[in-house]
Amino acid sequence: MTQTRQLFGTDGIRGVAGEFPLTRDSVYWIGRALGHDLVRGNAKARVVIGQDTRVSSRWIADRFLQGLGSVGVETRSAGVITTPGVAFLARSQGFDAGVVISASHNPWTDNGIKIFSGDGYKLPDAHELAIEKEIFALLQADAVPAPDSTPQVSSVPGEEGLRHAYVRWLASSVSTDLSRLRVAVDCANGAAAAEAPELFRALKINTTFLHSAPDGQNINENCGALHPETVARFVSESLTADHLAAGKQGRFDVGVTFDGDADRALFCDANGRVVNGDAVLLLAAREMLSRGALANSTVVATTMSNMGLELALMRSSVRMLRANVGDKYVLEEMQRAGATLGGEQSGHILFRDGDATTGDGLITALRVLEIMVRTGKPLAELVGDLKVFPQTIRNVRVRQKTPFAEIPLVQAEISAAERELDGNGRVVVRYSGTEALARVMIEAESKEQIDRLAESIVESIRSALGS
Repeated sequence: MTQTRQLFGTDGIRGVAGEFPLTRDSVYWIGRALGHDLVRGNAKARVVIGQDTRVSSRWIADRFLQGLGSVGVETRSAGVITTPGVAFLARSQGFDAGVVISASHNPWTDNGIKIFSGDGYKLPDAHELAIEKEIFALLQADAVPAPDSTPQVSSVPGEEGLRHAYVRWLASSVSTDLSRLRVAVDCANGAAAAEAPELFRALKINTTFLHSAPDGQNINENCGALHPETVARFVSESLTADHLAAGKQGRFDVGVTFDGDADRALFCDANGRVVNGDAVLLLAAREMLSRGALANSTVVATTMSNMGLELALMRSSVRMLRANVGDKYVLEEMQRAGATLGGEQSGHILFRDGDATTGDGLITALRVLEIMVRTGKPLAELVGDLKVFPQTIRNVRVRQKTPFAEIPLVQAEISAAERELDGNGRVVVRYSGTEALARVMIEAESKEQIDRLAESIVESIRSALGS
């Protein structure tokens, strides 16, 4: 029987900053456990660490560094940097691991610890489980952690040279002149605020930045990839009555919005209509197919991707496979299928026709901008034939994550919904890998039907597990 991880979710360890497993003592032991794991393979192990803009990120990073240092691991800090930036540094500069202190799209009160191996990939579940066992062994040993003092290597401000190396690599991946584009960019008051302005300036893109003044508590607050309507509204407000009457665009060709650690990106077209990850997969698949870069004519999406994407890809003779939610699981399926494109509706897009090893919102943004320029088509036209099936996603806060198959009431509602749809829709009920939530997704041709079926399942979960 496969053992279940207790600390690691689909994207590292995550929780409320200051509460277990993110207390000052437990963070120290997590760092020490990773250090033990690394020095077993290399007595002179080196780790690069980065963080987002949350007020808690500094003390968590510094305490984690103490844990690593206690077993002799050499550390360097990139300061505030995107999650994929750390993955790039780990693999390109010979580190044994990369660590990111971030809770991605979560509220500022949360935080997390993400770990990449030296090759820039997220750790497999089995490796996370092994580290987790060591963490619990250390916690149960009643040992006294090191004094809570500032480590020799502080996480902030970090080495500018590390961040610049990442930005130079991103810029070097662009072979198209993007200077004619007018772009609005929402940095979510997160890590993108540290690199996006430098990157877009280097590429001479005419850019207006929003939410790029983090204060430690405003990350993701009514902005960023959780609120794509924010940049969409900003773009649409640039459309004056005169513009509309003349059939002209407003001030911007496209809007881009990142999440807190910038490993994903969403968009809006020139008219302020939101363009999600499914649409990005469609336009990227067609462009890659046209130049022979879409390996095996295959795209890997997730269980949450819309049926409309599958049908649109089919019309272009592209096969779509579905993986579990989580970009690491998308990547695993891509590797099994030999695919070079995969991603999630939420905006995690993985391009494997280059050197990237994880979803990178900045790369996704650059690829979309390049496609717009190369094709000479606006974003709205590139995704205009994507007919989206009505879909509802409902979140239910739960007190525990009991398998749904073990809850007769919930299972009965799920089965009833599946029988009613009879193959003409989809029902996906799962737990979030990063929050204490159950997610209910239903997709079909009738909005009234999906809302009714979703409410029945939500009520059954709330009755059985509601917090």
